[in-house]
Amino acid sequence: MSGGVDSSLTAALLVEQGYDVTGIYMKNWTQDLPGMKCPWADDLADAKRVAVQLGIDFKVFDFQKEYKQKVVDYMIEEYKAGRTPNPDIMCNQEVKFKLFLNASMEDGADMIATGHYARTENGVLKRAVDDNKDQTYFLYRITHDALQKTLFPLGGMKKDEVRVQAKKRGLFTATKKESMGICFVGSVGIREFLSQYVQTEPGAILDMQTGKVVGEHDGAIFFTLGQRHGLNVGGGLPYYVVDKDMSKNEVYVTRDLNDEQLWRKEAKLSDLHWINRGQYKDKKLQVRMRHRAPLIDATLKDHTLLLEQPQRAIATGQSAVIYESEVVLGGGIIV
Repeated sequence: MSGGVDSSLTAALLVEQGYDVTGIYMKNWTQDLPGMKCPWADDLADAKRVAVQLGIDFKVFDFQKEYKQKVVDYMIEEYKAGRTPNPDIMCNQEVKFKLFLNASMEDGADMIATGHYARTENGVLKRAVDDNKDQTYFLYRITHDALQKTLFPLGGMKKDEVRVQAKKRGLFTATKKESMGICFVGSVGIREFLSQYVQTEPGAILDMQTGKVVGEHDGAIFFTLGQRHGLNVGGGLPYYVVDKDMSKNEVYVTRDLNDEQLWRKEAKLSDLHWINRGQYKDKKLQVRMRHRAPLIDATLKDHTLLLEQPQRAIATGQSAVIYESEVVLGGGIIV
């Protein structure tokens, strides 16, 4: 239980369905940074308040050390290498559906349940009914065994319906706002967070076509392929990031949205993960290149996705998640 509306309603629904429910708050990150207050204490209090209202046991699992190593350090190192990682995916893989799952089983649980918008059936992961809130992109690295021990009670509901049902049950979290920042630091943005851990230096922003310096940045790690906002350049017309050189601390931009360096028809993947065994190579599949991006047709050749339509701003370090209709097959890291 995170203290939000989704996990609150999840617990309430399970109680109503006759499960013996214990609410667990994962204590992953508690550090305050300069000008940035970590909301963990407030979230813990909210989760505990809901547990009391539902009349269920409540516990705290402390994963701070492991979370720092597996998620935060990973994210920082990836950005330092010039890639754009997704800490939510790593959190699900290493913490929620490994550490938390195992700790819950050792504590006597038969199953775990989360407030994710996804569906599972016999170890198969499926997209949520609410396509706008579907979170399977972040869940593709879960194992088949973990899914067999997991419930997603909200997978068949729309977000608006979740709030209505929470309000109907008198859960005060029904009107609580969603956190929009990094998964573990509340409303803090990635730039603000990274600046506390990585020493950066100003560098040049260069026009890819002319080679001329058109602006200055405060650290190449803060920029990702296709980025338009946050570029300190003049001229009136928008620029888009097309590349960066970490060794030179340079960012390269273009004004041409159709620049061939912004578009790719294939994506090579590393660290491929399949939820269930199957033959997926040379087969027509669908792929999602980022959260909430549309599903596009693709074929997998060895470790390379061949895309039916060229896609803009495919960033290294992000995940490509592979689907067959509503079923999540797996995916890999874009290189």
